[in-house]
Amino acid sequence: MQVSGPQDIGLVYDRFFRRVYNYVRYRVPDQATAEDVTAQVFEKVLDKLGTYKSKAGPFEPWLFAIARNAVHDHYRSLGWRRWLSLDAVLERPSQDPTPEEALAKDEGLAGLTAGLAKLGGREREILGLKFGAGLGNSEIASMEGLSESNVGVIVFRGLKKLKGIMKGETA
Repeated sequence: MQVSGPQDIGLVYDRFFRRVYNYVRYRVPDQATAEDVTAQVFEKVLDKLGTYKSKAGPFEPWLFAIARNAVHDHYRSLGWRRWLSLDAVLERPSQDPTPEEALAKDEGLAGLTAGLAKLGGREREILGLKFGAGLGNSEIASMEGLSESNVGVIVFRGLKKLKGIMKGETA
């Protein structure tokens, strides 16, 4: 976009307002603040439009650098520290699992590992690729030299067998 001076601010505003606002809105917590910061962006653009040189680079990166700096200025004006009351901190639940949950998870993983060890090598390999590596059936099929439907059957039967092992039905 060619911008020659302050008379072009209307064009800049019309063309870029929505994108600048959306960028700011993703970065700040509420609509009113986003509107204020967006207004500050266009005020700064108006102030600095005479300093923009198209030879130095495209207009959009210059504009969004101003927007980024306005967001940083907004947060800087709030201060880096936010104070919370001790009551708010005490009422916040911990994200860590309880000791009972951690123990149950560890026991479940140990049982799963033992169950996987009882499966055949091909089943362990396919299930490991499917659930450990997160690969799809088509990717596994090309790696293992199998058809996609064959991989699906091996996954289905392997999970069925693993479920039986975990329930103690088969050894």
